[in-house]
This record gives sequence, structure tokens and C-alpha cells, in this order.
Amino acid sequence: MKKIALLGALALTAFSAMVQAEEADLRIGIEAAYPPFAFKTPDGKISGFDYEIGNALCEQMQVKCEWVEQAFDGLIPSLKVRKVDAVLSSMSITPDRLKSVDFTKKYYHTPGKLAMKAGSVINDPLVDLKGKKVGVQRASTYDRYASDKFAEAGIEVVRYGSQNEAFLDLASGRIDATLADVVNIGEGFLKTDSGKGFALVGPDFNDQKYFGNGAGIAVRKGDAATAEKFSNAIAALRSNGKYQEIQGKYFTYDIYGQ
Repeated sequence: MKKIALLGALALTAFSAMVQAEEADLRIGIEAAYPPFAFKTPDGKISGFDYEIGNALCEQMQVKCEWVEQAFDGLIPSLKVRKVDAVLSSMSITPDRLKSVDFTKKYYHTPGKLAMKAGSVINDPLVDLKGKKVGVQRASTYDRYASDKFAEAGIEVVRYGSQNEAFLDLASGRIDATLADVVNIGEGFLKTDSGKGFALVGPDFNDQKYFGNGAGIAVRKGDAATAEKFSNAIAALRSNGKYQEIQGKYFTYDIYGQ
């Protein structure tokens, strides 16, 4: 019986070691509802620029990564309680977010923009949008900007769990405009059937206080080692051409910015 027990214990130890060996080195949080950066394919798999760049970064760092999908407003809380080790989900590097998490260097930088019915003229958003409804994604930089600027100007801010929900309400006429990333609006809405009859309007939104200096990968506060590894890998992908190869699948221009 002792031999059987010993063999069982050895088998359990070997199995535990095998499971541990298969565990991911890094768990990366992502919201898969933000095309073309991250979205679900018809077979339910995650795809998009963020996802492919993330996989390329993991390969460059020679680590095994596991993707953890969840709503955008839950990504930073999950990072803080160690459910994920990093967040790669088009998250802007802003002064407000830097109070609670650290970031890598940027991996792309694009401005915010308004989408409205084609033909709409917006010269001064704080004046021209007064009395109108503007949709934003909850917990995004656009939400914070709209809450601080639009609400005080008499503009009704409508918040959504995902940007796709805002696009749906814009197309159906339940809101008058949406404020979001210019690329997301163009690729995720204007180029779709739902986006026919709509257009980008008004000025670019790039106030660094709210929109930061581009999108980066968030890590836990003080985790300089992980941030540096990602930053070095981003530079390597830019240098070896892998970044440009992935970018070319989704964009016809360089979204890295200046």
C-alpha cells in the first residue's frame, strides 16, 4: 500500500510540475470589442492589431503569454489585483492613469475625433454640440474628457460599455455624435454598412492632459522590469520590420505617430 501511495504521490508531483510548466509567463488583459485593434472573428477567436502586436511582442521577448478577455473598464482593476500582468488594449498613457499604473513606451498614437451625420458642421464642439447627446465608451479617455468639458457646456454625455454600442446608437439616431479614436471610428464604423451617411467632423482631440502621448501597455505600479521588456520589444519590432508587417494588415498609413 505504501508503494502504491508513493507512486501516486510521485505521479501527482509530476502532473503538478507539468501543469506549472504549461502556465503562461504573462497574462495580458484585452477588450475584444474595439475594431480594428481587437475584435472577435466569426469563429469566436480574438484578432486585430493589438492582438497581433501583443503576440509578436511575446515572441520577441521569448515568453509564453495568455490573453484574458474582459470589458475595458475592468482591465486596470484586474491588473491591480493580479488577475493579469499587463494590459494591451489601446489604452492611452495619461497623467490620470499614471497615478495608479505604469506604462511602457507608446506602440501607436492617433487622435480622437467626432463622428456625426455627414454634412454636420462642428467648428467649436463646446458651442455647436450644446443640447445634443454624445456617446463615449465608459472609463475611456473620451469619457473623462467629455465628463469634464462637454457636460459643463450643456452637452449630454451618454456612456456605453463598449464603443460598438455607441456606434449602434449613433446609427439608430439615439445619440447625435460619438467621440472616439479616429481609426476606430473609420475602420470600425464608417467603413461598415451601419456607418453609411456618417462622417468624421470637427477638430482633432489631442489634449495631452486627457489623451496622453499615445497608447501603451499598462503594468502594475513599480513593475519597471516588465515595462522595460515590453518597451525594448516594441523598439525591436519597429526595427526588424515586424511592426510594419502587422500594421499593413489593418492600415494603409503609419499609426505609430511622431
